[in-house]
Amino acid sequence: MNESSEVLARKYRPESFSELIGQETISQTLSLALDANRLSHAYLFSGLRGSGKTSTARIFAKALICENGPTSNPCGVCEHCVMAKEGRHIDIIEMDAASSRKIDDIRDLIEHTKYKPAAGKYKIFIIDEVHMLTKEAFNALLKTLEEPPPYVKFILATTDPLKLPATILSRTQHFRFKRISNVNVVHHLEHILQLEKITYEEAALDILARSGSGSLRDTLTLLDQAIIYSKNHVDVQTVTDMLGLVDPQFLERLFEAVFNADRTAVLGFLQELEEYEAEMVVDELIAFLKERMYDQDSRYSILLLERFFRILSDAKSLFSINADGGFVLSMIFFKMLEALKVKEIDQIIESLERQISSGAPIAATPAVATPIKQTQSKQEEVPAVETPQEKPAEDTQAVTPPLEPTTPMPEPEPVVSAPEPVTVEPVITDAKERALFTQLIAKIEDRSLDLGRCFKEQISFVSYTDNTLTWESCADDECKKQLTHGYSVVKQFVREIFGFETKIKAQKCSKERPQPVSKQVDTPKEDVAPSQQAVSQEQQIPPQASSMTEESEVGTGSCVTNCSESDQSTKEFDGQAILSEPMILKATELFEATKITIQNKV
Repeated sequence: MNESSEVLARKYRPESFSELIGQETISQTLSLALDANRLSHAYLFSGLRGSGKTSTARIFAKALICENGPTSNPCGVCEHCVMAKEGRHIDIIEMDAASSRKIDDIRDLIEHTKYKPAAGKYKIFIIDEVHMLTKEAFNALLKTLEEPPPYVKFILATTDPLKLPATILSRTQHFRFKRISNVNVVHHLEHILQLEKITYEEAALDILARSGSGSLRDTLTLLDQAIIYSKNHVDVQTVTDMLGLVDPQFLERLFEAVFNADRTAVLGFLQELEEYEAEMVVDELIAFLKERMYDQDSRYSILLLERFFRILSDAKSLFSINADGGFVLSMIFFKMLEALKVKEIDQIIESLERQISSGAPIAATPAVATPIKQTQSKQEEVPAVETPQEKPAEDTQAVTPPLEPTTPMPEPEPVVSAPEPVTVEPVITDAKERALFTQLIAKIEDRSLDLGRCFKEQISFVSYTDNTLTWESCADDECKKQLTHGYSVVKQFVREIFGFETKIKAQKCSKERPQPVSKQVDTPKEDVAPSQQAVSQEQQIPPQASSMTEESEVGTGSCVTNCSESDQSTKEFDGQAILSEPMILKATELFEATKITIQNKV
């Protein structure tokens, strides 16, 4: 272990172009230039710290000064190669522009260019961090950099090429060193640890590579530290503790609590996260979610990941205004809990199917309440029908004498006997469907209060069988306009809750609904019993359309209440003309209709 006293970044510094990590394009270009002897007088290497700029400059200098050079594969055993490797070659001059940045330093460098190399073929000047030179120093270097002696080569290195004058950039061949990928860094770390005979966990190396941010030197420095801290066994626990990062297993448990909507557990995890830097936690959450996306975890759909990433990006903006870290983290996870409530269409269908098959425990209460209200309303109507019959019989006989045999008992009997099957049977057979219908009413009310009020008061659930939702419509004129205008919204919610293949069927109103005065002009003015008026009105009112869906597909609206034959819009129409209506074109585009059925109202 005596040789290990040297830090890994220096011990495993590349000695040839083939050993460069992640810079294959640059190493290949320089190798071909050396072999073809097509050399420039000045080179500029720019890129992230630790990406190999200085190492490449030294390899290139050794390739130029080798006894067999210029060559892309210096021998490494000749006197020039040995001295270049040990950093003591007299003709290779390295200069740190951060400390020697004034015009006097550049004048000394220019003075050295006037003398031929002492031992090698070239005199090579390596200027590191060249962007630190002053403006005057750059101006002094321009002429020499443009037309140096044939035996002089300049190699400039910088991490910020934007600070260089355009006159310097135009006089050099510019090589841009790219960020080293995490995969290449991890492979290099594995190679070094195998040579060092140190055990490791691959997940720990991934964390180190991510923390190095593409800089191989920074990553090797962290690896040195991890080897010492972990006592020659680099594992995830020691690496996360050393770097102050969050353990991925902890994040896995945290998101498990989020998916289970366990607020108590989430609050417990948030208390543990207060020990870490909040901004670092957000970065770790982003890295964790990115890995889940690459692993194609079924729990993390693309839409869900997009919501989570948006929440995290919004949170990062709060750090710029010095927001409290604990509060920001709390907002992140509470927003994630809310984001889980917004599901995809497929997830809604699957969850509803599972809810129906499992028994739907929350559907029992609304399902029982709905039929009870219906029976109560019908029971209240019975005395309302019987009470007016106490009036003199001559009024009734004068209006509708033939209807006397049909009105006394046959009509009230089904109303009185109806409560038992209505109140009992739907609770047993239609509980789940009625619960879904109640959910439909709630969604409509949430979208539009007026539309939801009309739908709740005027539309009654009948049945849901064979993908057909049947309801009873008793809408008045005002609600008819509301329901006709909002039918597309109702239809969309029906598809979301009951399924996309659900068809809608509307039945005519079986209840007694008072008619407007304007429609009663032809009726006798004498007082008539309400029960007899209801019978006569049923005979006068034409039947409703059987389906709202058929009319919506045509685009002529929907018959949500009693339709009159006198309505000119429902008598005759040209099918081809209706297909070109803007409303039909918009509905076809909105619902992606593949088939349009044109049908007259009955």
